[in-house]
Amino acid sequence: MKSLCMAALAAAFLQFAAVSPAVADKGGNSLDIALGSAVTTLDNYRESDRGGLVLARLVYDSLLSKDPKTNEFKPELATSYKLVDDRTIDFEIRQGVKFHDGTLLTAEDVVYTLNLVSSPGYNARYQAAVSWIEKVERTGDHSVRIHLKRPFAPALDMLAGNLPIYPKAYYSKVGPEGMAVKPIGTGPYRSTEVVPGSRYRFERFDGYYAGSPKGRPSIQTITVRLLPELNTQYAELATGKLDWIWRFPMDAVAKLQRLPNVKAQSAPILRFEYIATNPRYNDGKSPLADVRVRRAIAMALNREPIRRAFYGAASRLLTAACSPDQFGCASDTPAYAYDPSGARALLAAAGYPNGIQLDAVSAINPSVNAAIAASLRESGIQLKITGAPYGSALADWRAGKIAMFISTWGSYGISDAAMSTGNFFDGGADDPYKDERVVALLKEAGGSIDSALRRRNYREALTRIADQAYWIPLWTYAINSAQHKDLELDVTPDEFVPLYAARWK
Repeated sequence: MKSLCMAALAAAFLQFAAVSPAVADKGGNSLDIALGSAVTTLDNYRESDRGGLVLARLVYDSLLSKDPKTNEFKPELATSYKLVDDRTIDFEIRQGVKFHDGTLLTAEDVVYTLNLVSSPGYNARYQAAVSWIEKVERTGDHSVRIHLKRPFAPALDMLAGNLPIYPKAYYSKVGPEGMAVKPIGTGPYRSTEVVPGSRYRFERFDGYYAGSPKGRPSIQTITVRLLPELNTQYAELATGKLDWIWRFPMDAVAKLQRLPNVKAQSAPILRFEYIATNPRYNDGKSPLADVRVRRAIAMALNREPIRRAFYGAASRLLTAACSPDQFGCASDTPAYAYDPSGARALLAAAGYPNGIQLDAVSAINPSVNAAIAASLRESGIQLKITGAPYGSALADWRAGKIAMFISTWGSYGISDAAMSTGNFFDGGADDPYKDERVVALLKEAGGSIDSALRRRNYREALTRIADQAYWIPLWTYAINSAQHKDLELDVTPDEFVPLYAARWK
């Protein structure tokens, strides 16, 4: 009943908008956008939501950036880099760059930031982003050297946007708590207002350095509001109170496209959705400890109708535990076709002839959860799905408190299986399986720059993962966004929307 009411409200808003065309604030050279999920912090290393990380790229810069169209690495806070060997990278640091508080960027800021966030006690939100760093040292007045713990193929990808540089003097004084509400970086925009859970405001930083691959920003001010209610977003976009929204359901795209002065689109990205099972849950006494049960779940889920209904033509079914657009993501690994009778037979063979009851925690769309549960129910699998914020669900998953976890993964926007398969099955915090063969294969692949070896290892690891049905891979994502027709802003495959590049026609 609730979903029907919401749909009716959305329809009413769209009908109202048909006679009230949106008016962009081009004259004021400002941009008003909405995010549906809460931004926890503007400290990049403590944030987990992609929306918050997108905002962080307004405020901070990294040593490198990567062109999402050409995959070319470009110097950002560095002017150049050199791969000394497979465990050493040298950087020349750009001179004359100012932080928003007027202090100059130095090599010491780079050394301080990267050593701090990669230290065990710092507890960065995404350990895979920093765990490969052994230490960073200053090699001159304007140069640093990064030592790797081991060869790590995606090192440059991580340094391109994911590891921003903080001012040592300021961050050592205010810490994560201070940076959360009054962030200081070298980025194209400076933060001027933070109302946690409600509103963020950014102004163009006139002292931004020339030569940045981000370019000098065009728009003067960007205001971001947190509006969880999609119908409110639709209405405000239609009436001109908002200029850009994203992450709304597929069925709204066509409706929004009919609005005057609004452009809506769906763009494929690296993010994908998956169901992870924990064979060790409840000390291995869960039905999930039996591979036949895990395979039955994979066979019982009719994925294609769910993908088509909720994600549209821009998404694809997954065949492995990675994005098909990532290096090393083999497409010929074993897959489980929809087979409800076969699923029932496997459950019976495992000792559950009358079906089974399982619990899952999910950080995805409740409507998709309902569709997944309904599909499994046809094969005698009663799945109770409880929704939870991603951050808290992830903490419980790592603590072994969750039997099944339904979630999405964006791989930091990096097109390498080291950031998907390697992240979840390499024996680390996110890996409850600890499959010795898989761990060995992935560690070797992640620590090599031999493309042929890496492909072989990923294929063998993914085959083993599929055979054991540790995961039920679901589908790739496409991000739906809508904006005023005169706004130039694209969603890139890495999902880090370049708000700093937005401009009015």
